[in-house]
Amino acid sequence: MTWEITWALVLGFALSAVVQAVVRRAAVVSLLGDDRPRTLAVAAGLGAASSSCSYAAVALARSLFVKGAHFTAAMAFEIASTNLVVELGVILALLMGWQFTAAEFLGGPVMIAVLAVLFRLLLREPLLRRAREQAERGVAGSMEGHAAMDMSVGGEGSFLRRLLSREGFTATSHVFVMEWAAILRDLVLGLFVAGAIAAWVPDSFWRAFFFEGHPLLAKVWGPLVGPLVALVSFVCSIGNVPLAVVLWKGGISFGGVVAFVFADLLILPILAIYRKYYGGRTALFLLGTFYVAMVIAGYVVETVFGGLGLIPDQAAAKVPMAGVSWNYTTYLNIAFLALAGVLLVRFLRTGGKAMLGMMR
Repeated sequence: MTWEITWALVLGFALSAVVQAVVRRAAVVSLLGDDRPRTLAVAAGLGAASSSCSYAAVALARSLFVKGAHFTAAMAFEIASTNLVVELGVILALLMGWQFTAAEFLGGPVMIAVLAVLFRLLLREPLLRRAREQAERGVAGSMEGHAAMDMSVGGEGSFLRRLLSREGFTATSHVFVMEWAAILRDLVLGLFVAGAIAAWVPDSFWRAFFFEGHPLLAKVWGPLVGPLVALVSFVCSIGNVPLAVVLWKGGISFGGVVAFVFADLLILPILAIYRKYYGGRTALFLLGTFYVAMVIAGYVVETVFGGLGLIPDQAAAKVPMAGVSWNYTTYLNIAFLALAGVLLVRFLRTGGKAMLGMMR
């Protein structure tokens, strides 16, 4: 599977690096001061242009909250950072089909909207006040150094002018390599877990677990259980996509896959960080509200795509296991690995090595 997705990973992270290189983080907080629909849409857009590393996204959301961003807007930013980013869409399209990419980009805004409603109804001022007090203590979590780095291009000028400048090239290379460094652990873990499950767990177990022979029950069960499987998988960022492939092949519903991918923000290590950042009660509140929002988003996606006849044939699902051969994948890998090499050289020649030691 690794060889099949290499070029897509490089492409996705290169596009993400280009966007992050020209989006000035200092301007973000001033745009996220309330929880109006327009503000949440802006938060989602800025999140989609940010780091896809779940740990960095969580750390950056706390930083925004402490600096004055509305809590709901900070959470919308966090969700978009991990679920509406380019690299996730590219990998989903390559491994599972364009329908899953479209489902993520539909389900993400649905999840944010549901979460905003839940926060309006359930989040009380005393809990929010305690969350802010805990956040302002600055308890260490993970990837805070990476989250604190603003590697965007300074100065004036158009998007294209800043991007094509020497500073733009340097900023793009820095973001590209730092993003790889941030997600590499989870990506390797995800590939390992997916390979182990595909090899050791028979499809018959998954088919029974996901009620494959009962279509209606499977559609109800999938979004409910998808986030729970993710919670105990310890895999986040785009590292959970390979496992999503295995689950889809095993019989989980379309909406269940979407809910599973969204739930990288609920894995046990992330929940432990929520407790450090916002306190135990707020961590439990986030667990409950995020879970409900993910389940509802899964149901909405299942209903919409099912009604439009866009859900792919599950019987044709397979885990990519092809080896290296001279085909279009190999040629694309060579081309994009060359691009990665150019960016890596630029990174190392412009002081990037020292940045790696500061990202934790």
